[in-house]
Amino acid sequence: MSERHFALYAELTKARLGLLVVATAVAGFLEASAGPIDWVALSAMALGTGLAAFGSNALNQVAEVSRDARMERTKSRPLPSGRLDLRHGLLVGLLFVITGPAVLAVLVNPLAAALSLIAVLVYALVYTPLKPRTPLCTLVGALCGAIPPMIGWAAGAGRLELGAWILGAILYVWQIPHFLSLAWLYRDDYARGGFRMLPAVDESGRLTGAAVVLCSLALVPLGLMPTLSGMAGWAYGVASVVLGVWLVVRSVGVQRERDDRSARRLFRASLVYLSLLMLVLVADPGPDRARQAPASVPPRPALVTPPALPGDLRARFHQDEGFLAAGQRSGSPDPERAESLRSDAPSCRRDARRAVRSAETSLHAAGCCGPQSASTSATVTSERTSAVP
Repeated sequence: MSERHFALYAELTKARLGLLVVATAVAGFLEASAGPIDWVALSAMALGTGLAAFGSNALNQVAEVSRDARMERTKSRPLPSGRLDLRHGLLVGLLFVITGPAVLAVLVNPLAAALSLIAVLVYALVYTPLKPRTPLCTLVGALCGAIPPMIGWAAGAGRLELGAWILGAILYVWQIPHFLSLAWLYRDDYARGGFRMLPAVDESGRLTGAAVVLCSLALVPLGLMPTLSGMAGWAYGVASVVLGVWLVVRSVGVQRERDDRSARRLFRASLVYLSLLMLVLVADPGPDRARQAPASVPPRPALVTPPALPGDLRARFHQDEGFLAAGQRSGSPDPERAESLRSDAPSCRRDARRAVRSAETSLHAAGCCGPQSASTSATVTSERTSAVP
């Protein structure tokens, strides 16, 4: 593929927007993963999610080609400009939206595939037709942007847990100030294209300003939820509050000024907000993730069970000691048995010491250290003391 064709496909699929989608999905995967990262699953998830996002964007351009041709911002896109054939764009879009969920279904899990398919269907069949009909389309489109981190979570954990819904909620609310600030900058263009975005129909800008302020305010407590739920630490919590307050300040600027300068500042701030929030979230795991992750302790060599002192040897010592003690108490020990004990004592002591040395050698050879070996050494020492007179 030539560089020119690559640029055309990147423009058709809105590659930068698609990569942002993949980045939020990767953050969800890393948050859900316990222990070492499964790089194969992560790569498959990113590929499948990216293909689904690229395909949805391509189908969106196919459906809106006539409206895009009337807008200054979009008339130079591949389809309205004629650089790509409409049928070609449709085939690329269909290929990607079929391949993406299929990759997730085969290489990741059915839940991740189902979530990606839901996002594709909502984007192509609900959000796109609503754009020329109602300003509420933004609330529907935000669902599509909230699903990618949930796809990543489903890929990393195999199920949807509380953390997945928290990340989805953050992404959903974040999209309102992000998109409305962009729509404000191009409100005249959207009106020419026949899209009923809120800034295009809200001439005074009061509703747009109120919407971005309310959603930015909502992001402050929402951003804290990962810390409060144990997903992230307090460093993330502090960062989320600082970023959230900064976004609120930018939103208040839009509400007061209602001009392109303040809208552009809010749009850029929203991109910085999301990027830094996801980075700090991944970098500062909370107690729940810390408990899930296995401790990085070096492997301990397998314990070699040391040979115990022969049981019959211990029994013999105890029996003989009891016999001598009984004889001493009665004052009349058996002379023959006493003589036998005295003659056997040296050989018994040698056998006992040999068994103790053999046990200690086995422990040292195994390189044992820690509680188990200490316990074993204590046992051997105890046996040496009790078994060897």
